[in-house]
Order: sequence, then C-alpha cells, then structure tokens
Amino acid sequence: MTLTRTLLDYAQNIALRGTIFLLLLVPYRLRVRAMGAVVEKIVSPLAGYDKRVEDNLALIMPDMPKAEVARLKSRVVNMAGRTLMEVYSGAEFTAHVANSPIRGAGLEAILQARKVGQGVILVSGHFGNYDVPRAVLSAQGHAVGALYLPFRNPYFDAHYRETITAIGAPIFPRGRKGVAEMVRHLRGGGLMGLLNDQRIGHGARLKFFGRRAKTALSAAELALKYNCLLIPVYGIRQPDGISFDLLIEPPIPHSTPEIMTQALNDSLEVQVRAHMDQWFWVHRRWR
Repeated sequence: MTLTRTLLDYAQNIALRGTIFLLLLVPYRLRVRAMGAVVEKIVSPLAGYDKRVEDNLALIMPDMPKAEVARLKSRVVNMAGRTLMEVYSGAEFTAHVANSPIRGAGLEAILQARKVGQGVILVSGHFGNYDVPRAVLSAQGHAVGALYLPFRNPYFDAHYRETITAIGAPIFPRGRKGVAEMVRHLRGGGLMGLLNDQRIGHGARLKFFGRRAKTALSAAELALKYNCLLIPVYGIRQPDGISFDLLIEPPIPHSTPEIMTQALNDSLEVQVRAHMDQWFWVHRRWR
C-alpha cells in the first residue's frame, strides 16, 4: 500500500467515523428516524435510488397506481436509512430489539437442533432489518455467525467489524479463510445468518415475483453438504417504525439446491408483498 493510499484511507476513516460519532450522540429513536429522513431526502435523489425503485416497480407491477409508486419511492429508502443507523448503533440496537416478539413455528426446530449439535442456516433478505434475527437470538444465548464483505478502507473496516460484532458474533469476512471458519462453525452445531436476495452472476435463474432472477444456491448447498437446517427468518419492522417482530419460519425440507432456493425466494416474496416498503427495491435484482 502506498503512502498516498494510506493517508487517503486514514482521512476517509476520520470523516466517516466523525459523522457516525455525531449521529450516535443523538438519542436512539430520534437518531434512527433522522437517518431515514437524510437518506430519503438527500442521499436517494443524489444516488438515483428513487429512480431504481421506480424502475423495479414498473417492471414487476406495471399497473401499480402512481400515487403508490410515489409513496414507496420515499418509504423504501427511508426504511433503508433507518436500518443503516440501527446497524451502526451496535449494542444499543441489540438492547432495543432483544425482547422483540418471536412468531412462527421455526424456533422450536432451532432449539432442537441446538440440543443435538446440528448446524442451522438462517436465511433472510434485505428486508425489514436483516440483523434483527441475529440480535434477538444472540441475546437469548444462541450465537449467530454472519458473513460480511470487508471495506476496502482498512481503518474503517476495523471500526465496522467491531460495530457489527456488538450485534452478534462470530463474524466471518468473505473469502477463503472466512468461509472455512464459517464451515467449522456450522459443523460444530452453530447458527449462521445469510442473505440471499441479491443478483449473483453465476446464480441459478429462479423465479422471484414471477420473473427469472439469478440467485445463489450456496445456502441450500451448505445445508445439504453439512446436514444443516435451512430456515427463513425476517425482522419485520412494526408500524411505529422503530420496533420489530421476529418471524422464524419452519425449516425448508432437504431436496435439491434449486428446489430449496426457490422455496427461499417464494418465502421472501410473501413477506415483501405483505410489507412492500420494507424490501430494498433499489437492488438490480432482475438485471
């Protein structure tokens, strides 16, 4: 790494951490709402996020009334901003959601798997707050691991990793070493959280909202290879915009990676249709 690159990374880290530090001085509820407004009013128009939401809705639901499209354009990015601030709130976020109500029939399956030392893969999407399952279950003594993509800036990456570790551990950086550690965690009967709703170039062409979308088969392949439960989970934001319910669905039966992953897509679609403003419609999911 060159001296110029090092100095630039250091300066960026100071700027980013300074901004986050200032936001963290604001009370939790106000902080989360404020970040939602900032992303909605400032970041989204500059980054073109609102246009992507509009384009995706036009592709998937061309008959949606214009008023509803306009509402979702604002709400989707607002909810994304809230999620961002919640994640950066680390332990404070965990304390806020730790006692969230748990719904669904999947919790008993997780508890049984823990008793017999069977690994569990919890799969969600960029929906609601995807760290709620990890935070709630970790608070109850069930450590949920997670993969994360390290930032290019090593100074900021160290801070980010520390922040997300406060929500739950262990954390595995993407890459050969991180994947090997994740596999050991699963084979030892651990819980692992994965997201499965972004376009993957080498993914299988499975259906999502009636259209083919390239989808990674890795979660299902891991479940089959290491005899793990594969369970859809969702942190569903409640009407107050600040609290959550944790939905844990029953395990998906083992079959083939394609069939199991299609079941994951179908499960997520049901939740998105029920809470249209809680999925990150900014993704180029059907590109």
